[in-house]
Amino acid sequence: MPHCSPEQLALAALHEELPADDAAHLAACAQCREEVASLQRAVDALAVPSMAAPGPAVPPPARVWDAIAAATGATTAPRPEFVPAEAVPAEAVPAEDSGADVVPFRRRARPARRWLTVAAALLVGGVVGAGAVAVVRGQDEGALVAQTALAPLDDDGSAGRAEVREQATGRVLAVDLDAPELDDGYYEVWLLQSDAQRMVQVGVVQRGATVLPLPDGIDLGAYPLVDVSVEPLDGVPTHSGVSVARGELET
Repeated sequence: MPHCSPEQLALAALHEELPADDAAHLAACAQCREEVASLQRAVDALAVPSMAAPGPAVPPPARVWDAIAAATGATTAPRPEFVPAEAVPAEAVPAEDSGADVVPFRRRARPARRWLTVAAALLVGGVVGAGAVAVVRGQDEGALVAQTALAPLDDDGSAGRAEVREQATGRVLAVDLDAPELDDGYYEVWLLQSDAQRMVQVGVVQRGATVLPLPDGIDLGAYPLVDVSVEPLDGVPTHSGVSVARGELET
């Protein structure tokens, strides 16, 4: 079977359900799983509030409205709050007079439309910030499976607590992190082997409480160490090598 398409990999990074064939391929293909992990790193970073909305909305230039009018034939001007100060949207500009590069609308298959929606969500950050990282709130905590204190590994004093709980939807890792605020990076949690030679990425954690789904089938006996790292905004999916807190799970 060929590798998953970029659209399916992006949906997997957003924790969306894939068709059975794609899900089976992803479970067996290390290359596709690595690509999902790389995409999910950016998705999870956008879920951190300080990164999801870094500044006020920027109004589009006037030529955007001209191009929309030229492509659709619309004659209704946008509401004032959506129009930049330099725009004068009194009338729609005919296509032959607009001078804009207009891409004609085409009918697309459903997966492609869905991918466009995903891309838009990634750009604005709002939708992804609200739901991409599976932070479990308003649910039963579930049965406690294992727990550990997170001891500081650096002089910044980062510490906390981690618990593995069994919920109706599967096992989750609940992390309560007490750590300094970061200006140019974010915290990420990993499960490590006892010798720290191999590791599994769990997801981005925020200061305070975060609950993340554990990877399906992960053996906590083989990966008993909970590690919190500081990751730069470089898009690299591997561990930065800078750990600030760690603890060993006990059942």
